[in-house]
Amino acid sequence: MKKLFLTFSAAIVVAFAAQAQTEKGKVILGGSVSYDYSKVKDADTESQAFGIQPTVGFFVSDNFAIGTGIGYGYEENTATAGATFEANKLSTFNVAPFARLYKGDGDFKFFGQLSVPMAWGTAKSEDTDLGTTARYGVELAPGFAYFPTSKIGIELSVRGLYYQNSSIKPEGSDDKVSSNSFGLNANSLAPRLGVQFYF
Repeated sequence: MKKLFLTFSAAIVVAFAAQAQTEKGKVILGGSVSYDYSKVKDADTESQAFGIQPTVGFFVSDNFAIGTGIGYGYEENTATAGATFEANKLSTFNVAPFARLYKGDGDFKFFGQLSVPMAWGTAKSEDTDLGTTARYGVELAPGFAYFPTSKIGIELSVRGLYYQNSSIKPEGSDDKVSSNSFGLNANSLAPRLGVQFYF
């Protein structure tokens, strides 16, 4: 009887701890850091990109959080010896407000996140300003979270459904060059893996 009572008590504590992670009034902290590098041997070019974006969210009701990410991104495409074009650099200030809904009980919960990623920055060739850039998008990303403790969530998600508008306004001109992209990226072979902290 004592074993049954202890097992039952432990199950209640685990269930309560899992529920408490996504209850109203809690805070979720996370973010992303990325670095990409590529080199095209025959074209004598290389590119690198760096980004950092911490995020914070608040549970306005049980299993529903709203928040934002604020960060910085940098991209550089450079020409090595023998190439025919100059270096291009892009630095951006990024903001990504989001709303996230969790479903499920226990240590595993599914979630859907709707975010609105935006970025504003400058494009340069060496030390010459080429113009200003802007990106606006919408993204619906599904995923699931595993809670090994009451304060840590390990997440696996895919980019999902997305739309993005990118534009550049050349220096000294009122005209903008813009492009639109839309897609569904549910590649299970290249998921996003992350860790969030719940307080």
